[in-house]
Amino acid sequence: MMTDTQSATPTLCRLQLGSELRQLRLKRGLTSTQVVRKLLWSPSKLTRLEMGENATVEPADVMALCQIYGVDEGVAGQLKEYAAVTKTKREWWQATVFRPLLGAGNRAFLGMESSASVARTYQSEYVPGLLQTADYVRVLHQYANDGRPEEEIESMVNLRMTRQRIFLREPPLKFAAVVNEAVLHRQVGGPSVMKAQLARIIEVASAPNVTVQVIPFKVGVHRGMNGAFTTFRFREDFALKPIVHLEHLADHWVLRRDADVEAYEDTFNELQTVAPGPQESLSLIKKVMEEL
Repeated sequence: MMTDTQSATPTLCRLQLGSELRQLRLKRGLTSTQVVRKLLWSPSKLTRLEMGENATVEPADVMALCQIYGVDEGVAGQLKEYAAVTKTKREWWQATVFRPLLGAGNRAFLGMESSASVARTYQSEYVPGLLQTADYVRVLHQYANDGRPEEEIESMVNLRMTRQRIFLREPPLKFAAVVNEAVLHRQVGGPSVMKAQLARIIEVASAPNVTVQVIPFKVGVHRGMNGAFTTFRFREDFALKPIVHLEHLADHWVLRRDADVEAYEDTFNELQTVAPGPQESLSLIKKVMEEL
């Protein structure tokens, strides 16, 4: 599939490259073991390349695979271009000020978020990151990172605020969030911080590319009770399947298996169905805000 990489992020190119290389290998009927033996690679090198997990990809490695797979010159050139993007472009979060703050899981998440055309998230405990105010973020990090220098916490706040520029790009991210009602009542930083935070949600949700819905307590049992998650979809000119991201205290997980992704997408669709619509949800947010 020929695509324009001029506006593509390195993450998007890595994911597309890995997907296409895996399809080419399977089309040739080759196992990973057979390929790495031919190239004298470690098994993990090919796995990481096919999963799009390497920070950069060497064009020479891509060309070596293309030779084994018998790829024609046009396709090989496109694949080499994907690899070149990973070598010549930098993600915004790779800036020196942010790099020390991010583990591998955080980097993977930010790469997917910055590359996605659509993000859909369910959160049960806190306001989604793309909707948070600086004061709300600051309180979260002050609590979670007890003992860290103040300047490091401010860098974390800056990182979160910089993430939100994704709404200013062209085209902007299409973002849908469903949150548990408890998120509105949990006073992170006290009434004044929460009042400003709820006002921020209302402000952002007024944009045509953003929807926010709230699962009221009265709904009772629902499928989101299994935990928070985010699904990402990508540009149509990149033939990438949706990806699910999960985050817990100790680690991050990325789910790609069709059955897993479908289960989470179905869950989000159901949450949107059982929750009041966006306007009614914003009315609920306003009511909680007025009571603070």
